[in-house]
Amino acid sequence: MALQGGARFKVRFDEVFPAGCVLVPGSIAQAEDYDEKSGKRSPAKDKVTGGRVWQCRVMDMDPELGAKSREVSVKILADMQPVPPTGVMFEQVEFTDMTVTPYLNEKTRRLAYSLRASAIVKPNGVKPAPAHKDGA
Repeated sequence: MALQGGARFKVRFDEVFPAGCVLVPGSIAQAEDYDEKSGKRSPAKDKVTGGRVWQCRVMDMDPELGAKSREVSVKILADMQPVPPTGVMFEQVEFTDMTVTPYLNEKTRRLAYSLRASAIVKPNGVKPAPAHKDGA
């Protein structure tokens, strides 16, 4: 069986972020899809599960990156808006049930990847209290 486009591969958090990562404050928001024909944006739905998609930005703390860009976007598949584990500015976080989807970036002609997770948690794996259903 051949791999299909959009194949998701399970990865461990420490494989993606061996030195950990720090949440960029205020960066958790609902992901949006853009319709080329209408020019409108709408809330993103996961193509596999049909569930809501949120995204956040984190800073990769890998010292081997040096002066390279450290900001990475992670999509979180959840019914309700994820909340930061403690609410502390630039807190260290981890993600559970991570997957990676490789793809070709048409603009740069380079291999890129999309990261997904099921939840954002404290580094010891403790989940925060759930947010309200309306995303507030």
